[in-house]
Amino acid sequence: MDLFDQTPPPDGPEPSRPLADRLRPGTLGEVIGQDHILGPEAPMGVMLASGSLGSLILWGPPGVGKTTIARLLADETDLHFVQISAIFTGVPDLRKVFEAARLRRRQGQGTLLFVDEIHRFNKAQQDGFLPHMEDGTILLVGATTENPSFELNAAVLSRAQVMVLERLTLAHLELMTQRAERELGRKLPLTPQARDALQEMADGDGRALLNMIEQVAAWAVDSPLDTDALTTRLMRRAALYDKSGDAHYNLISALHKSVRGSDPDAALYWLARMLQGGEDPRYLARRITRMAVEDIGLADPQAQRVCLDAWQTYERLGSPEGELALAQAVAYLALAPKSNAAYVGYKAAMKLAKQTGSTPPPKHILNAPTAMMKEQGYGAGYDYDHDAEDGFSGQNYFPDGVKRPVLYQPVERGFERELKKRLDYFAKLRTKRET
Repeated sequence: MDLFDQTPPPDGPEPSRPLADRLRPGTLGEVIGQDHILGPEAPMGVMLASGSLGSLILWGPPGVGKTTIARLLADETDLHFVQISAIFTGVPDLRKVFEAARLRRRQGQGTLLFVDEIHRFNKAQQDGFLPHMEDGTILLVGATTENPSFELNAAVLSRAQVMVLERLTLAHLELMTQRAERELGRKLPLTPQARDALQEMADGDGRALLNMIEQVAAWAVDSPLDTDALTTRLMRRAALYDKSGDAHYNLISALHKSVRGSDPDAALYWLARMLQGGEDPRYLARRITRMAVEDIGLADPQAQRVCLDAWQTYERLGSPEGELALAQAVAYLALAPKSNAAYVGYKAAMKLAKQTGSTPPPKHILNAPTAMMKEQGYGAGYDYDHDAEDGFSGQNYFPDGVKRPVLYQPVERGFERELKKRLDYFAKLRTKRET
């Protein structure tokens, strides 16, 4: 027995175990929904078959089997399983874990250290794992719901393979429901429609489903409950959304790309998902306005005004009424003609400005308020455009020695079709003036 072995439980009847614990898979083959990493030809399956299991980071949403897989990996490889949580574990606790693992190693026993919520360790704490991973004291299996590339040290990631666990589908949840019914020895008292609704309420979380099944199975009812009766008695699992985490960036990306892709239905859906998740409507108003200037631009100059008006309307009305103005702006943007020509032109101009450094403007377009500046040639040869034919002189406004580039190239959509005509018109006049 070592520092982390538990003392035997006292004699007496064992308390009733939760359904989720009773249904915990006994082998990796019993794990539902993760065949893409556990199958015979999948990454983890190949590792186990070749006897070359390395440190892993299990990345996925809650309730998809991260802890279960870690436990079963220890069983498959005859490693001693130690579980800690980054939320409750400090540096002194980690030292004890590593010392116990070293003692086991001297006795010929390896250690699989499972770290739940590993992303909650700071960078220095994560660095503390490295020497023990490198010398084989521990085989690290970390679990996280956050994107490892943002939350974990590059050094840890270079020594561990990231396995992405997927959200459970309704088909997977039906398999889990059938297993639960076999364990309970009876069918759930639900109509087929209510059964489907129960699985939808779990929102891809297997643990949440089993907890709800346990509640439903305890109800004393005379006939199967329909969907209305079920939703009256049971609350839906809260949707996964972290305003500062991965879901935040994934959903705003989905909203932005739906607008860019001219799909108002998808855009409104992702807007609703973010609002239901508790996103700040002001953040959404700012991002929607950014979409107008980046993806619509001058193809519809009114789009930016629509967004600013919606933003102001929200500030005046507040939630929830003001959110309708944001929804109207999103629908408008999705159906507006698209152009990123001004955005592309701006980026090209920034690149050219960086390359040409502090090259001064040509002297003929500089003002000459003093006699000395006039003597230096400031303003000499400037043609006042209003005096020129067609109100256009065709002069060069770029620095001397900088070849005239083409930065803004309007598209043949929306109002930019008109701007393209104007641009082509001035290009012809410029060519005419130069000849």
